[in-house]
Amino acid sequence: MRHTQNSAPPARSLLVSDFDGTMTREDFYQLTIKNLLPADVPDYWVDYRAGRITHFQALQAYFAAIRADESTVRAIVERMQLDPKIATGVRNLDRAGWDVVITSAGCAWYIRILLAEAGVDVPVFANPGRFEEGRGLLMEPPAPGPFFSPTLGVDKAAVVRQGLLDHRRVAFAGDGFPDLDAARLVPESLRFARADLAQALTGEGLRFQPFTCWSEIARALCDLDRTESARAGARESSS
Repeated sequence: MRHTQNSAPPARSLLVSDFDGTMTREDFYQLTIKNLLPADVPDYWVDYRAGRITHFQALQAYFAAIRADESTVRAIVERMQLDPKIATGVRNLDRAGWDVVITSAGCAWYIRILLAEAGVDVPVFANPGRFEEGRGLLMEPPAPGPFFSPTLGVDKAAVVRQGLLDHRRVAFAGDGFPDLDAARLVPESLRFARADLAQALTGEGLRFQPFTCWSEIARALCDLDRTESARAGARESSS
């Protein structure tokens, strides 16, 4: 159906993307545990798996245990290896009618460092924080709001739901177990997964699009739009 002059243009599509392990090769918390923490730091993941603390509280405790100086911590941030083609991917998606939103259960402090270095400016929903030498990376929960989660800090599924409520086509990309609820909400052609998320989806019998780096997702969505446009043009020419 063709749009009349008074009809509203179609809503822009939305890619909701995890950050650690999705836009980057490595997770900050894993690099932190391996390289930045004293040997006597407790295993907070044991407490998390036992239900004694939340996922947010476990990350918060690990980050607060960092005793390295800021230059050392920033060097670890660089070792996360942000996809070098991310800026190009965001630009191509924008031209193709896609907005990109980052959702993360990690800390906005290191996310914004890497995005600024890459020249990427997109909305980020993540736990706020600041680095203080001698006190570590002090991660705080976000302010209460529609995307707040008491266990993760950020409710990624709520971001996806809002996009769907706004009648937008929504894609999701992630790599971890906390991404599962959000990934379930989108169709398999728009569900991108690797690592733990791929394993969880496979266990539930849900299909997804595998990826190894984030720029592959951007390219796939742009290719999808070109294919759909070509099909629409063929239908119009034959009618």
